[in-house]
Amino acid sequence: MITSALFTDFYELTMAQGYWKQNMNQEVVFDMFFRRQPFNGGFSVFAGIETLLDVLTEFSFSADDIAYLKEQGIFEQGFLDYLKDFRFTGDLYSFEEGSLIFPQEPIIRIHANLIEAQILEGLVLNHCNFQSLIATKTARVWLASKKGSIMEFGLRRAQGPDGAMSATRAAYIGGAAGTSNTLAGKRFGIPVMGTMAHSWIMSFPSELEAFEAYAKIYPEKTVFLIDTYDTLGSGIKNAIKAGAKLVEQGYNFGVRLDSGDIAYLSAEVRKELDKAGFPQAFISVSNELTEEIIETLIQQNAPIASWGVGTHMVTGGTESSFTGVYKLAARHDAKTDTMIPAMKFSDNPAKNTNPGIKNVYRLYDENGMAKADILALTTQSIEPGKEYRYHHPMVDYRQFTFKAASVKEMLKLRLKNGKRTEERLDDKTQLAKSRETLRAQLETLDASYKRIINPHIYKVSLTEELKDLKVEFIKKNIK
Repeated sequence: MITSALFTDFYELTMAQGYWKQNMNQEVVFDMFFRRQPFNGGFSVFAGIETLLDVLTEFSFSADDIAYLKEQGIFEQGFLDYLKDFRFTGDLYSFEEGSLIFPQEPIIRIHANLIEAQILEGLVLNHCNFQSLIATKTARVWLASKKGSIMEFGLRRAQGPDGAMSATRAAYIGGAAGTSNTLAGKRFGIPVMGTMAHSWIMSFPSELEAFEAYAKIYPEKTVFLIDTYDTLGSGIKNAIKAGAKLVEQGYNFGVRLDSGDIAYLSAEVRKELDKAGFPQAFISVSNELTEEIIETLIQQNAPIASWGVGTHMVTGGTESSFTGVYKLAARHDAKTDTMIPAMKFSDNPAKNTNPGIKNVYRLYDENGMAKADILALTTQSIEPGKEYRYHHPMVDYRQFTFKAASVKEMLKLRLKNGKRTEERLDDKTQLAKSRETLRAQLETLDASYKRIINPHIYKVSLTEELKDLKVEFIKKNIK
């Protein structure tokens, strides 16, 4: 775990010194939110907040860190002395890890002095962007498999050791049943999985001898990799021979396909297993699988029991990054001694931010299904059973009215004055909780939002008061 406060973009430090020199260290509020759903999907999964909280409680500059900054030749000694005692002393609100999240809504809200909040930007985004991307990808794979058994096999394709560990953690939240990453299994309490590679089979005089040797050593967990030489010509035949001995001893076995036409081969292999009298033997597949491929195989009724997914799961596949950003939402005004809203403008209206200190409310209908997420100022509340009018974040003509049967406030206080508000759970317990949070929330989301292709767009809207505040800012800035 990296706790050095040097884990920040350099310009955060140059700005921080500028604030220090200008005596500008007032209280501010920053939001982390994201701009669009990855994979053209209908939802994303929030992950990484728990590892972020671990780091924030220890984030500081060591003596070596201060010496390194001094060597850069642009930081004054007074500012370096200030950094010696640097700690995060602010408050942090966030969604629960494993929550479903949607564009434009603040998923983290930080209250701190300006220097602290500025230095944290890269750290916050690094922890939550990547893990949210991978958790989202895995959830899509899991749903495509009809909530089947997904094995994460991505260590060798991940972006370095840090990427592999974070990806495994996030994939487990997203729905993976286990991992090939042994260290992550130990650290996070994730079930570890894996049997044999092609090299095992190629190391023996014959394929059959390789299968028999493995079955003898691991009779309770035997999965034969049958495509080293010829899947139908020899692989399945030798697997049946070796598997028959296991069945005689009261064990079961499986076979794995790692190449070729998976739909065709899995059907032919199933026929051979059934013909040999082994309907209980199972088929596992791998080989550059994506949610789209898995969904197609499911639609073709491919007789597959489990799925090994690596490259596309741990790298994000078609998406290289999550679009999370960190923007100033409010700042303290010394003249009025109040927090005043802040708003970023852009030539691209979609990049205009939502001003003010905001909460997020999730609205549910009488059947317990999520219907919309609402951004509201913290001075407001949304009551169940009462009808309100809500507005599109682009503050155009789009609006709707809704009377929620129940309302959930999504942002929860996690750090107060830099300290956890609740006792830290061990990694295994926390991951189980985050995983269950996702599964429970997925049950409240209509199937139309969970489609792999062309999902329905979930509503994220503004209250009338927040819409009016945003319009006021826009009018003031129109030249």
